[in-house]
Amino acid sequence: MEGYKSFLFFLVSSLVLGFTLVIFALVWVLHYSDGLAWDGGNAEFNWHPVLIITGFIFIEGIAIIVYRLPWTWKCSKLLMKCIHAGLHLTATVLVVVALVAVWDYHNARNIPNMYSLHSWVGLTVVILFFLQLVSSIVVYLLPFTPVSIRAALMPIHVYSGLLLFGGVIATSLMGITEKLIFSLKNPPYSSFPPHGIFVNTLGLLIVVFGGLILWITTRPGWKRPPEHVEKDQHPFGSSADEDTTDYSKEKSDVELNSEARKRNLKLDEAGQRSTM
Repeated sequence: MEGYKSFLFFLVSSLVLGFTLVIFALVWVLHYSDGLAWDGGNAEFNWHPVLIITGFIFIEGIAIIVYRLPWTWKCSKLLMKCIHAGLHLTATVLVVVALVAVWDYHNARNIPNMYSLHSWVGLTVVILFFLQLVSSIVVYLLPFTPVSIRAALMPIHVYSGLLLFGGVIATSLMGITEKLIFSLKNPPYSSFPPHGIFVNTLGLLIVVFGGLILWITTRPGWKRPPEHVEKDQHPFGSSADEDTTDYSKEKSDVELNSEARKRNLKLDEAGQRSTM
């Protein structure tokens, strides 16, 4: 891997920051808000930011960079696909619970659903994410799609994944701002109360975390080496997976031809000497 030390720095930074996001979210709801419960009140709503930050931001970020871990490059591609898909599925479950929590809270308080820009963008991202997850399982995990189609769709798969991750971060920032404006009345949000400053800091950390994940993902030198990708193109393996020949040690045709010419010249010289 090129720049291995730099990769470790960014990887450790993203992991530490990801755990910090989850801790900040818990401190927000447990210390500054009404805690966590499932009673139709504010404590039930609090599951929404905690699960979104944990699942849709932290776990999703790890799922995006899991292929960049050099320690996994000797693992089978099928195993890495299962880990990648498993992290996405875990995030999906948490997101579904988060949506149920906010809908149940709105219904209990007679608050209209789907009226804000945050809800519009958020639901759009969730639907597109679910479609991406289902289509990716069909294309990349099930043994039906030809390798050529998988290769052709891979740039779209990567781009849409990063786009949705950026959409999640943008939606989260909108939701944080909306929640603070509605909940901070005395003192108001505009007076810089500790509650507002703490949650604003959480928003900044979310942006930094997203930047770290995108940086790790887009560095060409930190991608899984092509030879490993080509070796495991079929999700259930193939006879090519067992080919351990070291082609780097084989001589090229040019080298073989050159050696053959040298041997022929030596034989010609030896024949001329024998006739003299």
